[in-house]
Amino acid sequence: MAGRILDTRTLNRALLARQLLLERRNRSITRAIEMVGGLQTQYAPSAYIGLWSRLDGFSRPQLTRALEQGKIIQGTLMRVTIHIVSARDYPLLTEAVRRSRQEWWLRIARGRALDPAGQIEVASILRDALKDGPKTGVQLIEILVANGFSRDIWEGAGLWIDMIRVPPSGTWERRRADLYGLAPSGSVSEAEGLEYLVRRYLGGFGPATLKDVSLWAGVPMTTLKPVVEAMSLRRFRDREDEVLLDLPRQPIPEAGVPAPVRFLPTWDASLLVHARRTQILPEEYRSAVFNNKNPHSVPTFLVDGAVAGSWRHEGGKVRLHPFAPLPRGIRRELEEEGGRLAVFLSD
Repeated sequence: MAGRILDTRTLNRALLARQLLLERRNRSITRAIEMVGGLQTQYAPSAYIGLWSRLDGFSRPQLTRALEQGKIIQGTLMRVTIHIVSARDYPLLTEAVRRSRQEWWLRIARGRALDPAGQIEVASILRDALKDGPKTGVQLIEILVANGFSRDIWEGAGLWIDMIRVPPSGTWERRRADLYGLAPSGSVSEAEGLEYLVRRYLGGFGPATLKDVSLWAGVPMTTLKPVVEAMSLRRFRDREDEVLLDLPRQPIPEAGVPAPVRFLPTWDASLLVHARRTQILPEEYRSAVFNNKNPHSVPTFLVDGAVAGSWRHEGGKVRLHPFAPLPRGIRRELEEEGGRLAVFLSD
């Protein structure tokens, strides 16, 4: 039976706490990235800015070194989008989403997709090509063409082989993530991966519904339901009487806990639709952040735990673009925090 009812503001504070946005924490980069469920990085600087807003004393070289050392791995994972995750999490999360993302590609790709046997053949060719070391996407496409495949096949090829982005590509210093290598090998079952995925989601975004987990992961609810039913989870309810799932002993701060101003990068996962019930992105502003004219979204800032505007780094300064008038005191806090961000971005 689901118990305590959690209102929107309480869910908002729970999300902020778990995403390390309620207060900066003194954590290793690896642990922080695990705690928040990974960071989405279609735009490489997003991870650096996201960690700056979450960690005490974070500097850009710290993440670049962690990527170079293989402690943090960058690859295509949840929702078939680029994420950085820890080396420990990568094989588990990859196995959790593997089947779902392959089925998704075969369903939506139409003439661009081969049958499963053909995709496996493409993966084998790429695996052989990468045995001697990393190669660029251009080089790998040429290898596929030399083996009789069309260039279009590359678009879904990575869903049948565990390829990662290899530094220096996909870093602050070289933002285009176009150098690929083979992921470290590991032996993980789909069942192990799925349970781990649920735990990572609830740890970073809970309490949440089964549908929320599905939307974030890109894994069907029918696949996740038996996994969740076998887990020992807390259950709450929201104001619409939906059941919210959560891990034991996870923080749920009081609704009245103050939330500091924070700056978020493009595509921060806390703003996506799976976290809609927290209202970290108010509905009236959703189209201003995610729309066809801005396919990569826009960087945003939070006031009292909710998006209140966008920002841009120009001429060495962080310039604010509020969605509504701001109180003078809040504006001053944002300008002070924006000044610190500008120093981080300019160093």
